[in-house]
Amino acid sequence: MSQQAFPEVALIRSDAEAIAVARDLAEEFALEAAERDRQRRLPWAELARYSASGLGGITVPREYGGAGVSWHTVSQVFRILCAADPSLGQIPQNHFAILEVFRQLGSDKQKRFIYGEVLSGRRLGNAGPEKGKQAMLQLSTRLERVGEQLQLSGQRFYSTGALFADWIPTRARNEDGQAVQVLVPRLAAGVEVIDDWSSFGQRTTASGSVRFDKVVVDEGLILPVWQLADRANLTGPISQLIQASIDAGIAEAAVADAVRFVREHARPWLDSGLARAADDPYIIHAVGRLHIDLHAATAVLDEAAQLIDRLLQGEITDQTSAAASIAVARAKVLTTDIAVEASEKLLELAGSAASRAAHALDRHWRNARVHTLHDPVRWKLHAIGNYELNGAFPARHQWN
Repeated sequence: MSQQAFPEVALIRSDAEAIAVARDLAEEFALEAAERDRQRRLPWAELARYSASGLGGITVPREYGGAGVSWHTVSQVFRILCAADPSLGQIPQNHFAILEVFRQLGSDKQKRFIYGEVLSGRRLGNAGPEKGKQAMLQLSTRLERVGEQLQLSGQRFYSTGALFADWIPTRARNEDGQAVQVLVPRLAAGVEVIDDWSSFGQRTTASGSVRFDKVVVDEGLILPVWQLADRANLTGPISQLIQASIDAGIAEAAVADAVRFVREHARPWLDSGLARAADDPYIIHAVGRLHIDLHAATAVLDEAAQLIDRLLQGEITDQTSAAASIAVARAKVLTTDIAVEASEKLLELAGSAASRAAHALDRHWRNARVHTLHDPVRWKLHAIGNYELNGAFPARHQWN
């Protein structure tokens, strides 16, 4: 089942072109990012520009008509977009993660279909984990056979991108109790996307609820994701690489705004005897520390992305899958730390004037604090320590 064709979609042909396009879009998206956050104005027009740019198809393999860019490039694209507007930049996260699942598990026919869709500008959203106290991998969403049809029923939350999507992937249990990935059209009968996202940060991701009420499913658009638990793969590290890249983008924006505000607006403290806040040795020290920590975080993030790219050139084993997860976990710890620290330090260094609503600088901390809750850093530290101390491989799922 296909959606209406998206008009005038560019075809990106290289890594360098993908980064250049991302920079052009980021310059445009940054202009009204604060206003979109303030008004919770959903970025429909901006997403149309994003889709038309061709960025949604950059990971499509070359043999299927795409650029097949590296994951290092994808990481850079997310950093660039999220430094401009992390809510807007976060929206495609599941789009790319799901495309990797199709690359791993899809048949040639499935790949040709989904790659054709995204190269035509269509977006993949997500119907995320279910609400409640149970573990995130537990599923009450079901795929059941009714007569000659397969029907999907359940309710999901944290569905970043679903409201803006052409296709909504979700996980469900089939009749054998196995986890499957199901892809349904956004406008299919029985699909309801509810804009009930009310977080204080990442306000325009529309990461709300999705309900499936006996939605008829195309049997050709089901992936056996249960196989990923028992098969070495990099879908988890790739998903986490994107999350860490979003945090790095937030950190870059916070550090840049801290420097700009201190230079242009902040007053020197009266006891300093200085004419400019930018000459305050304590502020100079703090800005130096932020830049060091940001550089360290992005360097480790780059190393993790490059490791994933190298590993994908050969056979993925339990050992290499674990190594990728640990490499990304290290990056996730550092990008989380600098995103939260930089967005907090920005307000401290800039002074009380920076708290005025007109400057909208609080959005950096709100965005950092909310997005870094995506998966707890305490468990990243546990995974790293257990790997280094005991040689234990991290559990294999999309959060590792």
